[in-house]
Amino acid sequence: MGRFTSAHAAALVGVVLILGLALTAILAPQLAPYDPTERVGKPFAPPSAAHRLGANDIGQDILSELIYGTRVSLLVGALSALIAIVIGTAVGLLAGYYRRAGLLLMRLVDIILVLPFLPLLIVLAAYLGRSLTNTILVIGLLIWAGTARVIRAQVLSLTHQDYVLAAHAVGVRDGHILLRHLLPQVLLLAVGQFVEATSAAILLESSLSFLGLGDPLQKSWGSVLYWAQARGAFMTPAWTWWVLPPGLLIVAAALGFALVGFAVEQILNPRLRR
Repeated sequence: MGRFTSAHAAALVGVVLILGLALTAILAPQLAPYDPTERVGKPFAPPSAAHRLGANDIGQDILSELIYGTRVSLLVGALSALIAIVIGTAVGLLAGYYRRAGLLLMRLVDIILVLPFLPLLIVLAAYLGRSLTNTILVIGLLIWAGTARVIRAQVLSLTHQDYVLAAHAVGVRDGHILLRHLLPQVLLLAVGQFVEATSAAILLESSLSFLGLGDPLQKSWGSVLYWAQARGAFMTPAWTWWVLPPGLLIVAAALGFALVGFAVEQILNPRLRR
């Protein structure tokens, strides 16, 4: 058996956090004590036996909001990351395999990486409109560049391998080489990038929702923070049950995915194991 390393410990903690949040999202109807859209208590009610985290300014149960918000936050994070990984992997494969076209593609990657990210995200989200679909698309279309750079570096090293050179020598088509020989070799790397992108997407969705640019019809951790800020909860004792819990959930989700991503990188890259 292999030695238990820091990568394994990080992966274990991250997996526990992610599984806990995933189960909360799946079992939200069973775990939530109330419908998060119904008024079930007094406005600004403090925590009690009936409302473990109190109620918001219109009497909705905050605990139920957070439980259902787990679904939205994780969904946006996963789908945005999936879009980013598909685009980034495709661009990285093409840029690493076709050298001349790769120079142009990497200039596009460089431009995206140097742009002021958060202001661009805010402008696009405001322009496209406040909907869950637009939020997913905007985040996914802005976080793929880092994945493309990582995948390209790996493909550049793979193109010098004997099996790729042999495939060229016998006249195998480029599409076949890309899909059958190179893509399988970078899939594990793409998985690690997906985990890290999910963490970033959850933080970005929370930021957009906190700024009022998320879907107003959806409950998410960021939207709970938005309404807490809009109703002045930060200036009252209500911040302890209205602001702190969603903030801790955002940190837990980002930390869980970041730890798994860290572990995957250490496992895949021997130079990081020391």
